Amino acid sequence: MGNAESSSFQKHLSRFVAAEQSIIERVFDALSSVNGSSEAKSGKTAKGTVSLTMLKAYIKDTLPDSMITRLHNGMCTVDISGKSAGAATQFGREHFVVFLSEVLVGNAEEKSFAVMPMISVSNNGSVTGKEVLEFTEDLISSVLHVLKEKKMLQGWSLEKTHSATAGVKSLAMHFVLELKKQETELPQSEIMRSCYDRSTIEDWIYRVCHISSFLTFVVSQSLSIDLSTTDEQSASVKLLPRCRGPEWTEFSSILDLPSVIYLNSQLPSELQHQWRLLFSNRIHGESFSQLCGKIVRQGPTIIILKDTDGHIFGGFASHSWEFKPQFQGDSSCFLFTTYPSLGVYTYTGYNDHYMYLNSGQQTMPNGLGMGGQHDYFGLWLDSDYGKGHSKAKPRCTTYNSPQLSAKETFTIDALEVWGTGKPPQNLPASAKKSVLDVDPEAQALLDLIGKSRKSEGLREPVDEDDEA
Repeated sequence: MGNAESSSFQKHLSRFVAAEQSIIERVFDALSSVNGSSEAKSGKTAKGTVSLTMLKAYIKDTLPDSMITRLHNGMCTVDISGKSAGAATQFGREHFVVFLSEVLVGNAEEKSFAVMPMISVSNNGSVTGKEVLEFTEDLISSVLHVLKEKKMLQGWSLEKTHSATAGVKSLAMHFVLELKKQETELPQSEIMRSCYDRSTIEDWIYRVCHISSFLTFVVSQSLSIDLSTTDEQSASVKLLPRCRGPEWTEFSSILDLPSVIYLNSQLPSELQHQWRLLFSNRIHGESFSQLCGKIVRQGPTIIILKDTDGHIFGGFASHSWEFKPQFQGDSSCFLFTTYPSLGVYTYTGYNDHYMYLNSGQQTMPNGLGMGGQHDYFGLWLDSDYGKGHSKAKPRCTTYNSPQLSAKETFTIDALEVWGTGKPPQNLPASAKKSVLDVDPEAQALLDLIGKSRKSEGLREPVDEDDEA
């Protein structure tokens, strides 16, 4: 091993503490002796090196074959001598250590050197947007694959949530659109055709932090390298919040897991550890009073709905919902779409119309809204359950969101509300009641006009102790 090679290797190895170095050494020894080094004995693989076949045999079913191939390409093309690594079919101990150093603890520049050959092994210094998209889809799919194979789904179900394939494509496209220059607006087709050099990929990795987190997660989990002492590794362990509430044998969500991962990352950090299902129209019935009874005073929430045209969208409410004639919430609220495309739309500073809930009023709008203004909300659910609107011409003033639904006025097909973070403590009894229980005049009005209470048979009983 030459001096340049030794210097590079020792520099990267020194980034890991002694315990981590021992783990890396053990993993490489296991890799290079897979199948009793049968390839080495046959002369196909040099001693102390790892072929693609050996890497696949070690990782087994933890990753899809396509991502194992990408990892192998990244390891084989590591530059440990200050010269171009060139094409190779095997990697050695030094390549392995440098690759792990760049991916697990390196900065955006170092990561870009590892990622370029993973995107395209014959990149010649640049890659196309289409190639970046394929890599990103592969990376997100691999995250889901690892979560399932290692039983790390945190109570979520891949089979009982919205199409993971569609979610992967939406999230990947959302990330890849960040390749474009901030001051320009390019159509997707042009972004796919354009070529991007390593410095552009470096900037992309720096700005789209999920690429680094996902890659760290995939590499560490597939190779069984637990470097818990590194901040980035510990930050990437829990990509999914713990899911509480639904019985998946009886419930299917309109959320997809890639969107859950992304939306959760947009929440305040203290709310990211747990989501609780509070309301689903498929479980609790199609009733505005039942909806309010389930979400009022329940802490911050994610509201997500699907309209009858198939668009899926919603909003994050940072505060407990309360019946008020005024707007409430704060600047951490946002609106979003997950299908047919993913987008998150945050506070603009134009006004403070974050969230609104009212019922039983004659002079104020009755319903649930987020952003915009009365009768012109970025997202509005009418108290006459099933109706809503998303008005934005050209954009919602509060969140800079476009029209979220397929049509400006929409009909709800499915609606879910998820509480985020810990449930609030010492809830008053009124929080467990329907809005009609709180407002007997509204109940009497319904009885007078002969309109039935659809949620009556679906409500949970209130304990007598709670009434006291």
